Amino acid sequence: MALQDRLEIPSIRKSPLSEAFRNSGKSTHMISNKGSNRYECIDYLDHQSSCAIEAVDLQKNIVSEKQRRPILLLGPCRSATGGVSTHLNQLLSSELVLNYQLLHFQVGSEGRSESRLKRVFRVLHSSLALIYCCVRKSPEIVHINTSMDPKGYWRDLIYLGIAKFLKKKIVYQVHGGKLPQEFFRGSALLTRFLQKTLRMPDAIVLLTQEALLAYRGFVPGARIEFLPNAIDASDLAMNDGVRDSASSLHLVYIGRLVKDKGLFEAIEAVRILMDQGHEVRLSIAGSGPDEGELRVRVKAIGIASLVDFLGPRLGAEKNMLWRSGHIFVFPTYYKEGLPYALLEAMASGAVPVTSRVGAMSDVLEDGVHGLFVEVRDPVALAAAIARLDDDRTLLARMANQARDRVLKHYSIERLAGDFRRVYESLLTVG
Repeated sequence: MALQDRLEIPSIRKSPLSEAFRNSGKSTHMISNKGSNRYECIDYLDHQSSCAIEAVDLQKNIVSEKQRRPILLLGPCRSATGGVSTHLNQLLSSELVLNYQLLHFQVGSEGRSESRLKRVFRVLHSSLALIYCCVRKSPEIVHINTSMDPKGYWRDLIYLGIAKFLKKKIVYQVHGGKLPQEFFRGSALLTRFLQKTLRMPDAIVLLTQEALLAYRGFVPGARIEFLPNAIDASDLAMNDGVRDSASSLHLVYIGRLVKDKGLFEAIEAVRILMDQGHEVRLSIAGSGPDEGELRVRVKAIGIASLVDFLGPRLGAEKNMLWRSGHIFVFPTYYKEGLPYALLEAMASGAVPVTSRVGAMSDVLEDGVHGLFVEVRDPVALAAAIARLDDDRTLLARMANQARDRVLKHYSIERLAGDFRRVYESLLTVG
């Protein structure tokens, strides 16, 4: 199996570590730190299977190689759009790289259309690549990032088995999907099989309190950690005057355009608010399979002048949109984990009006950091938005409290510290 090695030793003097992976879509990644030290950046890329290892090595005069023990992170391409790739980039650009040699092993089809035969070949080839990588780089921990959906579970079960066979410590992080009791509902045999596989990892990491309680009941005695997502809020929390507190109410949605996110209820709520005399406008950023149907519905109910479809917004454009919005409208009934959009909205001061799904109740308190509404109920959604439009003092207070909550409890520093604790506890066990 041929792996192409590429070595680049940049000399960079400024930028904090978090700037290291801004351009994560490139084939080589430079890292930097304060001072005049030079750093080493190595990429190992298998072009045929789209499985990649990226190893970031600092010189021994920064942290000795013995101190930086190797950890292999499994997950999608770092330039992909999605929560798992965002999480990977956060870990790989955090202060964890000062303590561990973090390596990224790329898995998944990245949305490519492929036949069943090609899919089988890809999984087999990536499995052999994982074995090769584990032998060559000798990671002490294999950190699998997965979701409880059929495709992700069965694919990552192969990698879980390989890591277990090679006697690696395993962190199994679940980024949403069905709860274990629901996953094989109706099949007692497959449910027992799932229980056995969930006992294979040394630690299971979950994003929500709901999942924590469910997994503790499903696999009693297993080590289960509750480590919620985090964000870099430095650009979002800027008070740059973009949001006009006296203007018409600006509703914002950023994410995939799919029915389960409550978008049809959101546009119906806009119609209700218009009929009631409220001055509102809705900005929808993102793309997805239901965009066409949403556009048709917006025109059909006569609110085309109040709804803007902006397409995908990333980076500075996305942050600017968040900072211009008064309310994050998110009446989702999708199987959410902890959406980054929720944390980003709160950090920017866009007050969430959302449903009690996934980790929403973990993050915000109703009436303090935002408002909860029932799912599939545009009348209730419109009433909650109208309440905030009528009481701008309440809206401003919630915005400040939402921002403070995210800054205090959902920072990258907290996330890195949580994983450092988990990694260290596994590495100190014989």
